[in-house]
Amino acid sequence: ETFETLIKLAENYTSTLFCNAYRNMAGEAATHIREFFTDVGLFIFGTDVSTEEFVNRFFDTLFPIAYSHMIKPGLTDVSLEYAECLRMATRDIRPFGSVPKVVARQMGRSLLLSRTFLQALNLGIEVINTTDHLHFSKDCSRALLRMQYCPHCQGLTLSKPCMGYCLNVVRGCLANLAEVDLHWRGYVQSLEELSSAMHGTYDLEHVLLNFHSLVNDALIQAHINGPELSEQANKICGPPVRKPTQSPGCSFDQNKDNQGLKMFSRDSEETLANRRKSFIGHLRLYRAFYGGLADQLCANELAAVDGLPCWNGEDVVKSYTHRVVGSGIKAQSGNPEVKVKGTDPVISQIIDKLKHVIQV
Repeated sequence: ETFETLIKLAENYTSTLFCNAYRNMAGEAATHIREFFTDVGLFIFGTDVSTEEFVNRFFDTLFPIAYSHMIKPGLTDVSLEYAECLRMATRDIRPFGSVPKVVARQMGRSLLLSRTFLQALNLGIEVINTTDHLHFSKDCSRALLRMQYCPHCQGLTLSKPCMGYCLNVVRGCLANLAEVDLHWRGYVQSLEELSSAMHGTYDLEHVLLNFHSLVNDALIQAHINGPELSEQANKICGPPVRKPTQSPGCSFDQNKDNQGLKMFSRDSEETLANRRKSFIGHLRLYRAFYGGLADQLCANELAAVDGLPCWNGEDVVKSYTHRVVGSGIKAQSGNPEVKVKGTDPVISQIIDKLKHVIQV
C-alpha cells in the first residue's frame, strides 16, 4: 500500500507540473503520464516490463506534444501522422538531452531494488505462514502428551517437566524448524543489506518524487534548443501538417487527488525509508527465532526451574539424567524421547526459496 501511495503521489506531482507550468500541454500529456506510472507499478509488483523501454516510450510520446506547443507554439495541433514521425525520430533528435538516460538509469536501479525488497517480504510472509501450520509426527505428539499430561494421571498436576527432558522433546518436535535457522538468519541479513542500499538514486521515494523536476528540466532543454530541433524535425519529417481540432486543457483536480497522500510530505517522519528502517529493526530481533524456539518455549513456559523437583516422563525426580541433544535434524539421532525421521519436504522447499531470494 505504501508503494502504491507513493506511485500515485509521484503521478500527481507530474500532473500538477503540467497543470501549473505547461497547462496547454496537460490534456495531451495526461494519458502518457498515467501509462508511465502504471508501468512503474507493474514493474514493482513483479510484471516483466523493461524500465528503459517505458521511460523512453514516455519521452518519445512527450516530444510531439512539446514540439507543437513549445517549439512551434503556433501549431496547436499537428496531424497524427506527423506526430508519429516526430515520436519515431525522438531518439535521433534527442530533444531532451541526457534527461531520458538519467531517468532510465535512476528508475532501473531504484525500481529493481524495490521489487526485490517486496518479493523478499512476500517470501518472509510465506515462510512464517508455512512454519505456523506444520504437521507434527505421531512420535512428537506422543512425546508431548507424555510430557504435559501423563503426570496428571498420577495426580501430579503442579509438577513441570525437567529442563533437559523438555529440551529433548521440543527440540525433537521442532527439529525441522531448526533447519530453517541458518537460512532465515541469512535472509534477515540480506534484507538488511538491501534496505541500507536503498538510498540516493537507489531510493524509490527519492527517484519517484523527483521525477517531475527531471521532466521539467527536459522540457526547458527542448524549449531552449527549439530552433535547432525544429530544423532537425523538418529534415526528418518535413514541414508540420496541421489538423483542425483544439486540444483539451487541464482536467486534473489537485485537491481531490491529493487527499490521503499527506503522509508522504518530504519532511514527515512517515517516509518510506523511515518505515523500512523501523521494520528492519523489529525483524532483526527475530533473526535467531527458528534456532532458539525450542529453548525459548522450555525456558519461558514449559519446564521447571533448575534445582526444583521435576517430571522426567515417568516420575518426579530431582534432575533429568538422560543426555540432552542439540537442535536440528542431525542432532536427533541420539534423542531418547522423540524419533525424528528426516527433513520435512515442506521445510526443504522453504529453505530452497530462502536460498534463492538471498542470491537474488
